[in-house]
Amino acid sequence: MADRSPVLRITTSAARQSLNPLGLAQRGRSRLWIDDHGWWLGVVEFTPPRTAGSGLHVGAMWLWHDVDHLAFHVDAVRVSPEPFRTEDQFTPLALELSRQAAANVTALREKFPALPDVARYLTSRPVRRGFFWDSFDAGIAAALVGDPETARDQFERVLREAPLAPWMVEAQEKARELHAIAPDRDAVTAWVTRAVDSCRSKLGLDPVALAIS
Repeated sequence: MADRSPVLRITTSAARQSLNPLGLAQRGRSRLWIDDHGWWLGVVEFTPPRTAGSGLHVGAMWLWHDVDHLAFHVDAVRVSPEPFRTEDQFTPLALELSRQAAANVTALREKFPALPDVARYLTSRPVRRGFFWDSFDAGIAAALVGDPETARDQFERVLREAPLAPWMVEAQEKARELHAIAPDRDAVTAWVTRAVDSCRSKLGLDPVALAIS
């Protein structure tokens, strides 16, 4: 049977050239690729436009969110979709997108080589109105590196938000629990390890021995 999705075929071929050498894995036959670091992922999506073609979205996902879908908690790059007209026209565009993806995956690895680097990044970001998860993530990272005062400040920001949706209520329950145990680094590490293990299971990722440090 002929391939009814030349865009996906060309994009996948281009991505294999740039992302396979870096150790990324494609999610089935989808437009998604992941760079697995145990407790966080680099996520690459060759984003579909409304018509044929592809854009690019690369970012990091913190697995302590314990969700059943891939997400972008830190953006590295977004590239507007390139249209597909013919295979000859689209192939070099797909190759360039894949090279940009590889460069941004490498940049994320260099930005977040270890937990202290993640904590410094998350806790130093300016407060952004409407970005509920910023403080939640910063609080967890601070608690994990043994900075309970900063962690509690961040969790208190989460708790001051008006819970306008059920997911916010659930997040605030977690923030309240983490606020209480923030001075106990081992307890926070155990909490995060359980969340990451659960998230990896929901995403169909192999279990790993986590070294959250």
